[in-house]
Amino acid sequence: MLPFASDYMEGAHEKILERLVETNYEHNPGYGTDAHSGHAKELILSACGLDADEADVFFLVGGTQTNQIVTDSLLRSYEGVLAARTGHVATHEAGAIEHGGHKVLELPEYDGKIKAADIAGYMETFLGDANHEHEVFPGMVYISHPTEFGTLYTVSELEEISGVCGRYGLKLYMDGARLGYGLAAGQYTEGLPDLKDIARLTDVFYIGGTKVGALMGEAVVYTRGLYPAHFVAIVKQHGGLLAKGWLTGIQFETLFTDGLYMEISGNAIRYAMELKKALQEKGYQFYIDSPTNQQFIVMSNERLKEVSQKVAYSFWCSYDEAHTVIRLATSWATRKEDVEALIALL
Repeated sequence: MLPFASDYMEGAHEKILERLVETNYEHNPGYGTDAHSGHAKELILSACGLDADEADVFFLVGGTQTNQIVTDSLLRSYEGVLAARTGHVATHEAGAIEHGGHKVLELPEYDGKIKAADIAGYMETFLGDANHEHEVFPGMVYISHPTEFGTLYTVSELEEISGVCGRYGLKLYMDGARLGYGLAAGQYTEGLPDLKDIARLTDVFYIGGTKVGALMGEAVVYTRGLYPAHFVAIVKQHGGLLAKGWLTGIQFETLFTDGLYMEISGNAIRYAMELKKALQEKGYQFYIDSPTNQQFIVMSNERLKEVSQKVAYSFWCSYDEAHTVIRLATSWATRKEDVEALIALL
Protein backbone atom coordinates (compact mmCIF):
# COMPACT_ATOMS: atom_id res chain seq x y z
CA MET A 1 0.00 0.00 0.00
CA LEU A 2 1.23 3.49 -0.86
CA PRO A 3 1.51 5.34 2.50
CA PHE A 4 -0.54 8.55 2.44
CA ALA A 5 -3.01 8.01 5.30
CA SER A 6 -1.42 10.48 7.71
CA ASP A 7 1.83 12.07 8.87
CA TYR A 8 2.43 9.99 12.01
CA MET A 9 2.52 6.52 10.48
CA GLU A 10 6.31 6.14 10.61
CA GLY A 11 8.62 5.94 13.63
CA ALA A 12 11.13 8.77 13.86
CA HIS A 13 13.87 10.46 11.92
CA GLU A 14 17.09 8.43 11.99
CA LYS A 15 19.04 11.23 13.71
CA ILE A 16 16.63 11.04 16.64
CA LEU A 17 16.96 7.27 16.84
CA GLU A 18 20.74 7.58 16.71
CA ARG A 19 20.76 10.10 19.57
CA LEU A 20 18.45 7.94 21.67
CA VAL A 21 20.83 5.00 21.21
CA GLU A 22 23.90 7.15 21.92
CA THR A 23 22.41 8.43 25.17
CA ASN A 24 20.69 5.23 26.21
CA TYR A 25 22.98 4.43 29.13
CA GLU A 26 23.27 7.96 30.45
CA HIS A 27 22.04 8.49 34.00
CA ASN A 28 19.56 11.37 33.66
CA PRO A 29 17.36 12.96 36.33
CA GLY A 30 13.65 12.65 35.66
CA TYR A 31 10.62 14.78 34.85
CA GLY A 32 12.37 17.05 32.35
CA THR A 33 15.04 18.34 34.72
CA ASP A 34 17.87 16.81 32.66
CA ALA A 35 20.49 18.70 30.65
CA HIS A 36 19.11 17.55 27.27
CA SER A 37 15.68 19.01 28.04
CA GLY A 38 17.30 22.19 29.28
CA HIS A 39 19.35 22.54 26.11
CA ALA A 40 16.30 21.80 23.95
CA LYS A 41 14.41 24.59 25.70
CA GLU A 42 17.26 27.00 25.00
CA LEU A 43 17.31 26.05 21.31
CA ILE A 44 13.53 26.46 20.98
CA LEU A 45 13.40 29.81 22.78
CA SER A 46 16.23 31.08 20.60
CA ALA A 47 14.42 29.96 17.42
CA CYS A 48 11.29 31.75 18.67
CA GLY A 49 13.17 34.93 19.54
CA LEU A 50 11.97 34.68 23.13
CA ASP A 51 13.73 35.71 26.33
CA ALA A 52 14.12 32.91 28.87
CA ASP A 53 13.17 35.41 31.60
CA GLU A 54 9.70 35.83 30.09
CA ALA A 55 9.02 32.51 28.35
CA ASP A 56 9.33 28.82 29.12
CA VAL A 57 8.97 25.47 27.38
CA PHE A 58 7.57 22.18 28.67
CA PHE A 59 7.57 18.85 26.86
CA LEU A 60 4.45 16.70 26.77
CA VAL A 61 3.68 13.45 24.99
CA GLY A 62 0.67 13.96 22.70
CA GLY A 63 -1.64 16.53 21.17
CA THR A 64 -4.92 15.88 23.00
CA GLN A 65 -3.08 15.68 26.30
CA THR A 66 -1.38 18.99 25.50
CA ASN A 67 -4.62 20.74 24.52
CA GLN A 68 -6.35 19.62 27.70
CA ILE A 69 -3.47 20.54 30.02
CA VAL A 70 -2.86 23.96 28.44
CA THR A 71 -6.58 24.77 28.53
CA ASP A 72 -6.83 23.79 32.17
CA SER A 73 -3.74 25.83 33.04
CA LEU A 74 -5.12 29.01 31.45
CA LEU A 75 -8.77 28.96 32.45
CA ARG A 76 -10.67 29.48 35.68
CA SER A 77 -13.33 26.94 36.60
CA TYR A 78 -16.17 29.00 35.09
CA GLU A 79 -14.43 29.75 31.77
CA GLY A 80 -14.60 28.11 28.35
CA VAL A 81 -12.61 28.17 25.13
CA LEU A 82 -13.69 29.74 21.84
CA ALA A 83 -12.88 27.55 18.83
CA ALA A 84 -13.99 26.88 15.28
CA ARG A 85 -16.84 24.38 15.13
CA THR A 86 -14.48 22.19 13.06
CA GLY A 87 -11.55 22.73 15.45
CA HIS A 88 -9.79 19.68 16.80
CA VAL A 89 -10.90 20.36 20.38
CA ALA A 90 -14.51 20.59 19.19
CA THR A 91 -14.56 17.46 17.04
CA HIS A 92 -11.82 14.86 17.38
CA GLU A 93 -10.83 14.84 21.03
CA ALA A 94 -13.74 12.89 22.52
CA GLY A 95 -14.81 15.80 24.70
CA ALA A 96 -11.41 16.03 26.42
CA ILE A 97 -11.81 19.73 27.14
CA GLU A 98 -15.27 19.23 28.60
CA HIS A 99 -13.98 16.25 30.58
CA GLY A 100 -11.48 18.65 32.14
CA GLY A 101 -14.31 20.93 33.24
CA HIS A 102 -14.31 23.55 30.48
CA LYS A 103 -16.79 24.06 27.67
CA VAL A 104 -15.86 24.50 24.00
CA LEU A 105 -17.72 27.56 22.70
CA GLU A 106 -18.09 27.15 18.94
CA LEU A 107 -17.49 29.86 16.34
CA PRO A 108 -18.19 29.82 12.58
CA GLU A 109 -15.38 28.39 10.48
CA TYR A 110 -14.05 29.50 7.12
CA ASP A 111 -12.07 26.67 5.54
CA GLY A 112 -11.20 25.62 9.08
CA LYS A 113 -10.18 29.08 10.29
CA ILE A 114 -11.94 31.62 12.51
CA LYS A 115 -12.17 35.39 12.09
CA ALA A 116 -11.37 38.17 14.53
CA ALA A 117 -14.74 39.79 13.81
CA ASP A 118 -16.59 36.68 15.01
CA ILE A 119 -14.59 36.62 18.25
CA ALA A 120 -15.47 40.27 18.83
CA GLY A 121 -19.11 39.62 17.94
CA TYR A 122 -19.31 36.73 20.39
CA MET A 123 -17.79 38.82 23.17
CA GLU A 124 -20.08 41.79 22.54
CA THR A 125 -23.13 39.52 22.61
CA PHE A 126 -21.90 37.81 25.77
CA LEU A 127 -21.07 41.01 27.63
CA GLY A 128 -24.30 42.64 26.45
CA ASP A 129 -26.38 39.87 28.00
CA ALA A 130 -27.63 41.02 31.39
CA ASN A 131 -27.50 37.40 32.55
CA HIS A 132 -23.95 36.67 31.45
CA GLU A 133 -22.82 36.13 35.06
CA HIS A 134 -24.80 32.87 34.87
CA GLU A 135 -23.13 31.70 31.65
CA VAL A 136 -19.80 30.18 30.66
CA PHE A 137 -17.28 33.01 30.37
CA PRO A 138 -15.05 32.96 27.28
CA GLY A 139 -11.51 32.84 28.65
CA MET A 140 -9.34 31.86 25.70
CA VAL A 141 -9.32 31.34 21.96
CA TYR A 142 -8.11 28.10 20.37
CA ILE A 143 -6.75 27.99 16.83
CA SER A 144 -4.64 25.43 15.01
CA HIS A 145 -1.98 26.12 12.40
CA PRO A 146 -2.43 24.27 10.08
CA THR A 147 -6.15 23.76 10.63
CA GLU A 148 -8.03 20.49 10.27
CA PHE A 149 -8.37 21.36 6.57
CA GLY A 150 -4.68 22.07 6.06
CA THR A 151 -5.30 25.81 5.76
CA LEU A 152 -3.08 28.46 7.36
CA TYR A 153 -3.44 31.82 9.03
CA THR A 154 -1.63 34.76 7.50
CA VAL A 155 0.37 37.18 9.63
CA SER A 156 -2.33 39.82 9.19
CA GLU A 157 -5.09 37.41 10.27
CA LEU A 158 -3.10 36.44 13.36
CA GLU A 159 -2.48 40.09 14.18
CA GLU A 160 -6.22 40.80 13.98
CA ILE A 161 -7.10 37.81 16.17
CA SER A 162 -4.36 38.64 18.66
CA GLY A 163 -5.58 42.24 18.82
CA VAL A 164 -9.16 41.21 19.56
CA CYS A 165 -7.99 38.75 22.21
CA GLY A 166 -6.00 41.51 23.88
CA ARG A 167 -8.98 43.87 23.77
CA TYR A 168 -11.25 41.41 25.58
CA GLY A 169 -8.69 39.82 27.89
CA LEU A 170 -8.71 36.44 26.13
CA LYS A 171 -5.65 34.19 26.00
CA LEU A 172 -4.71 33.08 22.47
CA TYR A 173 -3.57 29.46 22.16
CA MET A 174 -2.28 27.84 18.96
CA ASP A 175 -2.36 24.07 18.47
CA GLY A 176 0.79 23.29 16.49
CA ALA A 177 0.47 19.55 15.98
CA ARG A 178 1.59 20.10 12.37
CA LEU A 179 3.33 23.42 12.93
CA GLY A 180 6.46 22.39 11.04
CA TYR A 181 4.43 21.91 7.88
CA GLY A 182 2.72 25.26 8.35
CA LEU A 183 6.09 26.97 8.71
CA ALA A 184 7.59 25.17 5.71
CA ALA A 185 4.63 26.19 3.53
CA GLY A 186 5.99 29.72 3.70
CA GLN A 187 8.41 28.73 0.94
CA TYR A 188 5.48 28.51 -1.47
CA THR A 189 2.88 30.90 -0.02
CA GLU A 190 3.44 34.55 0.84
CA GLY A 191 2.25 36.30 3.98
CA LEU A 192 2.51 33.33 6.34
CA PRO A 193 3.94 33.66 9.86
CA ASP A 194 7.31 32.33 10.89
CA LEU A 195 8.11 30.99 14.34
CA LYS A 196 8.96 34.44 15.71
CA ASP A 197 5.66 35.85 14.44
CA ILE A 198 3.77 33.08 16.20
CA ALA A 199 5.70 33.65 19.43
CA ARG A 200 4.95 37.37 19.19
CA LEU A 201 1.23 37.03 18.52
CA THR A 202 0.12 34.12 20.73
CA ASP A 203 0.12 33.60 24.48
CA VAL A 204 0.78 29.87 24.29
CA PHE A 205 1.50 27.55 21.38
CA TYR A 206 3.04 24.16 20.88
CA ILE A 207 5.54 22.82 18.42
CA GLY A 208 4.41 19.39 17.26
CA GLY A 209 6.88 16.54 17.22
CA THR A 210 4.62 13.49 16.99
CA LYS A 211 3.62 14.34 13.40
CA VAL A 212 6.92 15.97 12.46
CA GLY A 213 9.68 13.41 12.84
CA ALA A 214 9.65 12.49 16.54
CA LEU A 215 8.65 9.18 18.06
CA MET A 216 6.28 11.23 20.20
CA GLY A 217 6.24 14.57 21.94
CA GLU A 218 5.07 18.18 21.79
CA ALA A 219 6.92 21.28 22.99
CA VAL A 220 4.59 23.75 24.72
CA VAL A 221 5.82 27.34 24.64
CA TYR A 222 4.39 29.83 27.15
CA THR A 223 5.17 33.41 26.12
CA ARG A 224 4.77 36.77 27.91
CA GLY A 225 5.50 35.45 31.39
CA LEU A 226 2.40 33.24 31.38
CA TYR A 227 4.10 30.03 32.48
CA PRO A 228 1.75 28.82 35.25
CA ALA A 229 2.88 28.44 38.82
CA HIS A 230 3.37 24.79 39.81
CA PHE A 231 2.88 23.66 36.22
CA VAL A 232 4.46 20.27 36.93
CA ALA A 233 1.68 19.63 39.43
CA ILE A 234 -0.96 20.54 36.85
CA VAL A 235 0.63 18.18 34.33
CA LYS A 236 0.79 15.39 36.88
CA GLN A 237 -2.89 15.82 37.79
CA HIS A 238 -3.67 15.12 34.15
CA GLY A 239 -1.47 12.02 34.05
CA GLY A 240 0.88 13.74 31.62
CA LEU A 241 4.15 13.87 33.54
CA LEU A 242 6.73 11.62 31.88
CA ALA A 243 9.21 10.25 34.41
CA LYS A 244 11.79 9.68 31.68
CA GLY A 245 11.44 13.27 30.52
CA TRP A 246 14.78 13.22 28.73
CA LEU A 247 13.22 11.06 26.02
CA THR A 248 11.23 14.05 24.74
CA GLY A 249 14.03 16.47 25.54
CA ILE A 250 16.56 14.57 23.43
CA GLN A 251 14.15 14.42 20.51
CA PHE A 252 13.53 18.17 20.46
CA GLU A 253 17.19 18.85 21.09
CA THR A 254 17.88 16.90 17.89
CA LEU A 255 15.03 18.46 15.91
CA PHE A 256 16.23 21.98 16.71
CA THR A 257 19.90 21.32 15.97
CA ASP A 258 21.20 22.34 12.52
CA GLY A 259 17.73 23.17 11.23
CA LEU A 260 16.49 19.58 11.15
CA TYR A 261 12.89 20.47 12.06
CA MET A 262 12.48 22.81 9.11
CA GLU A 263 14.41 20.52 6.78
CA ILE A 264 12.19 17.51 7.30
CA SER A 265 9.03 19.64 7.34
CA GLY A 266 10.08 20.98 3.95
CA ASN A 267 10.23 17.43 2.62
CA ALA A 268 6.51 16.97 3.27
CA ILE A 269 5.55 20.29 1.68
CA ARG A 270 7.70 19.79 -1.40
CA TYR A 271 6.10 16.44 -2.17
CA ALA A 272 2.62 17.70 -1.32
CA MET A 273 3.03 20.50 -3.87
CA GLU A 274 4.23 18.01 -6.48
CA LEU A 275 1.19 15.86 -5.80
CA LYS A 276 -1.15 18.86 -5.84
CA LYS A 277 0.18 20.07 -9.18
CA ALA A 278 -0.16 16.61 -10.73
CA LEU A 279 -3.73 16.23 -9.47
CA GLN A 280 -4.64 19.65 -10.85
CA GLU A 281 -3.22 18.69 -14.23
CA LYS A 282 -5.19 15.44 -14.17
CA GLY A 283 -8.42 17.36 -13.52
CA TYR A 284 -9.19 16.17 -10.02
CA GLN A 285 -11.64 18.22 -7.96
CA PHE A 286 -10.20 19.58 -4.73
CA TYR A 287 -12.48 19.81 -1.71
CA ILE A 288 -10.42 22.67 -0.32
CA ASP A 289 -7.33 24.58 -1.42
CA SER A 290 -4.68 23.48 1.07
CA PRO A 291 -1.11 24.87 0.99
CA THR A 292 0.20 22.21 3.37
CA ASN A 293 0.92 18.49 3.50
CA GLN A 294 -2.78 17.56 3.64
CA GLN A 295 -4.50 17.46 0.27
CA PHE A 296 -8.24 16.81 0.01
CA ILE A 297 -9.79 15.51 -3.20
CA VAL A 298 -13.25 14.45 -4.30
CA MET A 299 -13.35 10.96 -5.80
CA SER A 300 -16.15 8.84 -7.17
CA ASN A 301 -17.03 5.91 -4.97
CA GLU A 302 -16.44 3.50 -7.85
CA ARG A 303 -12.96 4.84 -8.47
CA LEU A 304 -12.26 4.84 -4.74
CA LYS A 305 -12.91 1.10 -4.53
CA GLU A 306 -10.02 0.57 -6.93
CA VAL A 307 -7.72 3.12 -5.32
CA SER A 308 -8.31 1.72 -1.83
CA GLN A 309 -6.70 -1.55 -2.91
CA LYS A 310 -3.38 0.20 -3.47
CA VAL A 311 -3.35 3.43 -1.45
CA ALA A 312 -3.60 4.08 2.29
CA TYR A 313 -5.61 7.32 2.62
CA SER A 314 -7.90 8.96 5.19
CA PHE A 315 -11.66 9.10 4.74
CA TRP A 316 -12.74 12.69 5.28
CA CYS A 317 -16.45 12.97 4.58
CA SER A 318 -19.17 12.00 2.12
CA TYR A 319 -19.48 14.52 -0.71
CA ASP A 320 -22.71 13.21 -2.20
CA GLU A 321 -24.28 9.84 -2.88
CA ALA A 322 -21.72 9.01 -5.55
CA HIS A 323 -18.57 10.76 -4.28
CA THR A 324 -16.33 10.81 -1.21
CA VAL A 325 -13.76 13.29 0.04
CA ILE A 326 -10.44 11.69 0.94
CA ARG A 327 -7.28 13.12 2.41
CA LEU A 328 -3.83 12.33 1.08
CA ALA A 329 -1.09 13.35 3.51
CA THR A 330 2.63 13.59 2.93
CA SER A 331 5.06 13.61 5.84
CA TRP A 332 8.64 14.17 6.91
CA ALA A 333 9.30 10.57 5.78
CA THR A 334 7.57 10.64 2.37
CA ARG A 335 9.70 9.17 -0.41
CA LYS A 336 9.93 10.40 -3.98
CA GLU A 337 9.20 6.94 -5.41
CA ASP A 338 5.94 6.71 -3.46
CA VAL A 339 4.78 10.10 -4.72
CA GLU A 340 5.62 9.16 -8.29
CA ALA A 341 3.77 5.84 -7.93
CA LEU A 342 0.70 7.61 -6.50
CA ILE A 343 0.67 10.16 -9.33
CA ALA A 344 0.94 7.39 -11.89
CA LEU A 345 -1.91 5.44 -10.27
CA LEU A 346 -4.21 8.47 -10.10
